[in-house]
Amino acid sequence: MAIDRKQLIIEAATKSFSLFGYKATTMDQVAKLASVGKGTIYTFFKNKEELFDEIISTLIRDMKMVAEEAMDENSTFYENAHRILFRLLEFRKSHQLTIKLFQEERDIGTQAVVEVVQRVEQAIINYMKDMIQEAIDRDEIKPCNPEITAFVMLKLYVSLIFDWERSHTPLEKEEISNLFQLYFFKGLEK
Repeated sequence: MAIDRKQLIIEAATKSFSLFGYKATTMDQVAKLASVGKGTIYTFFKNKEELFDEIISTLIRDMKMVAEEAMDENSTFYENAHRILFRLLEFRKSHQLTIKLFQEERDIGTQAVVEVVQRVEQAIINYMKDMIQEAIDRDEIKPCNPEITAFVMLKLYVSLIFDWERSHTPLEKEEISNLFQLYFFKGLEK
């Protein structure tokens, strides 16, 4: 029963953070949404930050699963990198919590949210870094700094998907793939 209450609290907090953002979410709101007393929350989490951390850890695990599901061992590094980045950013774009967090980071700059956004991006970079290192080891791409390369790949995708469409018609998946190959991979191919 304790696990059920903890899960109810996590689900309620996720809903609250998704609707109101981190800054506007209170433990009272979470308690109300979970139909538990506020004290019950504190038996599982010492504060809002710890509860938020639990939710973000789950979010990062979910994103890793999305990336692993996108991976095809019969595909090239380029095809996998494109597929993984595109799916991760689709996930980010369609997942209500990430939408709210990125909006709060941009509009308010809440420090806890800024740190979480950096943590999520670093998780993606670390995943891609390992993938890049494996491609280097297989002699599929030129030697390069895997972390910097992963960072640049992620930022290029973010720019093509999110930044571009702020003032332009959104690009189709195929267009993004072609641009990514043109601007990025032509320089890495052997």
